[in-house]
Amino acid sequence: MLMCRPVSHRRAKFGFVAVSLLAFALAFMIAPLAAKTKNEVPAPEVKPGDQRVKGYFDISRIVWPNPPAIPRIAFQDLYTGEKVDPNLYVKKGRKSTWMDRLAGTQSVDEIKYDNLPFQLMRTYGVGVDSKGLIYAADQAVGAIFIFDPAKKDHVELIGNGRQASFDMIVDIAMDDDDRLFVSDARQHHVLQFNARHQHEATIGSDVLVRPAGLAIDRENRFLYVVDTGNDVVDVFDADNFKYLRQLGKPSRKHDQTDPGLFSLPEAVAVDRSGNVYVTDTFNNRVEIFDADGEFISTFGKNGDGPADLERPKGIAIDSDGHVWVVDAAQNRIKVFTKEGQLLIYLGGQGNFPGQFMGPWGITIDQSNRVIVSETYPGRVQVFRYITDAQAAAEKARRESAQQKAEEGRASGRQNSSVTMPAASPVEQKQVVPGDPAVAPDAAAKKNSAAN
Repeated sequence: MLMCRPVSHRRAKFGFVAVSLLAFALAFMIAPLAAKTKNEVPAPEVKPGDQRVKGYFDISRIVWPNPPAIPRIAFQDLYTGEKVDPNLYVKKGRKSTWMDRLAGTQSVDEIKYDNLPFQLMRTYGVGVDSKGLIYAADQAVGAIFIFDPAKKDHVELIGNGRQASFDMIVDIAMDDDDRLFVSDARQHHVLQFNARHQHEATIGSDVLVRPAGLAIDRENRFLYVVDTGNDVVDVFDADNFKYLRQLGKPSRKHDQTDPGLFSLPEAVAVDRSGNVYVTDTFNNRVEIFDADGEFISTFGKNGDGPADLERPKGIAIDSDGHVWVVDAAQNRIKVFTKEGQLLIYLGGQGNFPGQFMGPWGITIDQSNRVIVSETYPGRVQVFRYITDAQAAAEKARRESAQQKAEEGRASGRQNSSVTMPAASPVEQKQVVPGDPAVAPDAAAKKNSAAN
């Protein structure tokens, strides 16, 4: 049987004294700290989300290339979906108890599911109608988002189970009459909607395997559909939707790189002359054909350099004929001449404006807006392209201002009674894209987007 020894009075007394001394020491150390804390001004409350709405720089000044060079691309805006109302997530009335907060639970009726806003999640094709509305195809949501730049809080949707039946949306295209074309990879066809967003026709069900990129030749009335599953580009009549022919040939086992062959092509674009540009994704290049389907040329090679291509996706042609290519692996947008000379690029991996995470679609409208979609996370970014004519006019304006400033300084040196400023304010003014001073000029350089 275990026996407990009684504790001596001396040992108990020693323990009591030690504990008392320790308590006194702690009180002595804490007292000044408490007094200091009491006299300090409390830090301002930081609400969740403040860093998202309070920028650390003026995003309206984001341009490429950087000043003092003449800007050629300017960031304008981005879209993520419908406006989020925090009140939708909280039930008004009974407050949660401390037991609820401790358990981390909430009742089902605390969230109004029917009113939750739709947000972009995995965005692919983008397009613009005649009113300037931006269309974005979201594969995860199964809907076409319609954004109105004039009313940012207003978003319309063409949704699965509403106006149509979608399974795997990939790309969209629009014609002069605001007819909307939507490719669906799993349903093996292209859907056509009228300007009121009513489904009117189904195209290519007997031809297409896995349709992806779309483009419309508005002059020659062709609808181009990239069939990634067949490694070709199918051509339809844009009015009666009759199948006409195909561009290119499949690459066996995706290891052939002969001109005119495709290896998992993704997107297509058409220039003003009717020439067709196709991103040959697994061959890391762009192939160009004429309106009759004859091969013209190709550019691009695999690599991680700025002028190289790694898994090109979306493609678009601007008003000066430059070729804009989405480089999905590098998270960049690259601008080339038709011959493949790199003019400028923007982007890089990230979530800031002008950076990308999985870019896919791109389109350029008549107002020189460049609209780019991202798949991770779902976003649509809008940029403005400053044309060759506008850049040439700005260059001439700067040179004229510089010459006048130099003449003024020379005159000031000759006449000491006249004092001229060291530098004209015009020289120091940063050109903001959209400035009325940047006006078109017929003497523009045709092949320079970085000049």
